[in-house]
Amino acid sequence: MVRTGPLRIVFFGTPGFALSTFDSLLSSQHEVVSVVTRADRPRGRGQRTTEPPIKVRAIAAGIPVLQPDRLQDHAFLDALKAARPDLGVVVAYGKILTDAVLATPVLGLLNVHASLLPKYRGAAPVHRAVIAGEQESGVTIMRMVRALDAGPMLASARRAIHPDETSVDVERDLAQLGAELLMSMLGDFVAGTITGQPQDESAATYAPRLSREDGVVDWHLPAAAIHNLVRGLHPWPHAFTFHSGHRLILLRSSLASSPGAPGGTVVEAAGNRLVIAARDGAVALEELRPEGKRSMTPREFLAGHRVSVGDRLTPTA
Repeated sequence: MVRTGPLRIVFFGTPGFALSTFDSLLSSQHEVVSVVTRADRPRGRGQRTTEPPIKVRAIAAGIPVLQPDRLQDHAFLDALKAARPDLGVVVAYGKILTDAVLATPVLGLLNVHASLLPKYRGAAPVHRAVIAGEQESGVTIMRMVRALDAGPMLASARRAIHPDETSVDVERDLAQLGAELLMSMLGDFVAGTITGQPQDESAATYAPRLSREDGVVDWHLPAAAIHNLVRGLHPWPHAFTFHSGHRLILLRSSLASSPGAPGGTVVEAAGNRLVIAARDGAVALEELRPEGKRSMTPREFLAGHRVSVGDRLTPTA
């Protein structure tokens, strides 16, 4: 079905990554008639209930917000239908949409996904790509179907991943790239001139949600793999290791050379240098945080902690 004129759009999104696309839609000719986001959640050490970034922005813009616990909820579906959306736009919402939701907007739903599909379907595409040492990522806009991130692809854009970039760096740029890509293709999509390209299922990979357990550092891995883990798990949940039974959270790292010591061995610990041997090469810790304390440079950490060359870092206390 072809539409002319401004669209009535329902926006599905939750984290800060979704804000660029949301803001672009707000400043366009189209009308965002409703926002669907995840429930408020307790966060931080104090477990204070925090509203999702998209909810905060939507309330400031005077847009109705829906936060259903279950997408099958009749009250939610009634409210969604009452908004009379022409189109749904989904950016990192966090739940798989039901058939009833998919059938509600007249033109269906588009998803702005932070990977070059079919690689890295799922909840953590940017982080998993950085952890895997990928040299390129991007965004794909697809038409949503019931299966996870499996719909036909309508547009994509690429971005290089540089060797020392963290997930924060990559995700920030992909958020803006995705917003620009959506706005550039939306007119053609509505006009019916874009034909979706099926995904190659044989090339599909999965990017599961992150957990704290993903951060355990195995010092017997290659140095590059450990460095990729540190930058891929920044800003959360972070890579971590243990020294003398105390957990150290690794915030920034770089690659270094090693005299061939066993993995996990401290090979430099002086001045602003704290270097740990890996299976091949070594990892220089550029910023770290002892659990329960502030982040520190190696110099600050070494000034307050007894660390000697030959000490071993371990995956458990």
